[in-house]
Amino acid sequence: MKKILLKDKYPVYVETIAKSEIDFKCVDDIVSYYKKLIDAHPITSFIAIFDNYAHTANLKEHVIAANIKDAKNIIYCYGKSLDKVEVTGIRPRSFGIVDTGKDFVISFLEAPDPNANNDMIEWTKAIKLQGIQNQAYSI
Repeated sequence: MKKILLKDKYPVYVETIAKSEIDFKCVDDIVSYYKKLIDAHPITSFIAIFDNYAHTANLKEHVIAANIKDAKNIIYCYGKSLDKVEVTGIRPRSFGIVDTGKDFVISFLEAPDPNANNDMIEWTKAIKLQGIQNQAYSI
């Protein structure tokens, strides 16, 4: 996983996972994976799934990179306090999941809460581990 500064201002984590490394076959499989984690977590709350690809493709004027085959966001809230009015401006959280044909690319904006950020990193890294474990069971 790498951390980049998108457009010179947004700290974003990005993980590229080869489809051959995991058992997930489509973006919806990964969305379902994250939804299960969000639903099971004691302080996260599922909000919505946004079909970013369909939204963009349906605009009269749009640009979609040739390597993007599907793109969805799973939107959720990770937070247990509203200690300042401004905190609402940095919520909710989102995982972006893109199918490039041969890879899945997962990205998310760095969270101000280190616990949230660590969970998002670990949940994303575990996608590869899950694929390895599933492959081990099929031997």
